Amino acid sequence: MTTGRVVLVATSPRTPPGLLSWPAWEALRSGTVLVGDAAHPQLPFLADAGITCTVTARPEAPAALRTSYGGAADPGDVALARLLHDRAVAGETVVWLAAGDADDGLVRAIGDVAARAPGVEVEVVYGSYDPPGARLLDVVTVLDRLRSAGGCPWDAAQTHESLKPYLLEEAYEAYQAIEDGNLVDLREELGDVLLQVAFHARLAQEHEEPWSIDDVAGDLVDKLVRRHPHVFAGGSADDLDATWDALKATEKGRTSVTEGVPLAQPALSLAAKLQKRAGKLGAPAPAYDGVGGELWSLVARCRELGLDPEEELRAVARAYRDRLAEVERQVRAEGGDPGALSAEEWQARWS
Repeated sequence: MTTGRVVLVATSPRTPPGLLSWPAWEALRSGTVLVGDAAHPQLPFLADAGITCTVTARPEAPAALRTSYGGAADPGDVALARLLHDRAVAGETVVWLAAGDADDGLVRAIGDVAARAPGVEVEVVYGSYDPPGARLLDVVTVLDRLRSAGGCPWDAAQTHESLKPYLLEEAYEAYQAIEDGNLVDLREELGDVLLQVAFHARLAQEHEEPWSIDDVAGDLVDKLVRRHPHVFAGGSADDLDATWDALKATEKGRTSVTEGVPLAQPALSLAAKLQKRAGKLGAPAPAYDGVGGELWSLVARCRELGLDPEEELRAVARAYRDRLAEVERQVRAEGGDPGALSAEEWQARWS
């Protein structure tokens, strides 16, 4: 027969304190509330609501508890779980205000203790949840820790200029993951791209006229809404390209279609972008002399065929890379040296 209850109230550290679900408030008023950390962010809000919380440290426990509870449980968690269980057996409703991931071990230990010594009802109540995008707050927090006093010397020494190469490098690695069709790698590489965005935004907080990642996100949201009037303002969805270009021209005060084309991009992409912009005006892509002119004409030919010259050349380069590595492997497997092959031998191998 159940004599008492152990109620675990779990809250998200990424949701503003005090924003709790109604079941959580009911649970917190249902019995004796205990918490393991005097600095728990919910405590001031519970005090405002007239709810008293008692800070309860994990009791000292013999190491033997580690063995008796599967070898992986922390003895302190097991000892505290036993304490909560014993108070519930005595007829008390004990509410434990969990401290996020730090109390995961305690939650498991309570379940284990309850299974071994039944007679107590154990309930988990979720007071708040992570909204979509909440883990981005962790990125901001970690970067702030790395950049602040006592953090990482390397991170503290970085500037926008020193980080500049990594921005391109990480973007290219994400691009390659897409080319490879490797969605697992893409997830990781996008994380590295996100790191660069967050890092530059963290540096900007130290500017003479500072701004933060919230300003970056706010500007982005404003831009997305402004450039999608057919979604947010009841506009027409006809000829979206023309609408997009007109909006950008108005926003930036541009007087030429060439403005806003980044010159730092790869040359084939740059040529294709300029030709595409010119084509919107009906301007030609005239011929030029020299090797550069030949490449320029090839870009124009790709555009006529509806092809991306950068992607086409990359596909050939990747095929070349794969075949070269395969020939090298074959020659070495035969005990030979790829560097000693004649032009004729290379041709024969390649074919």
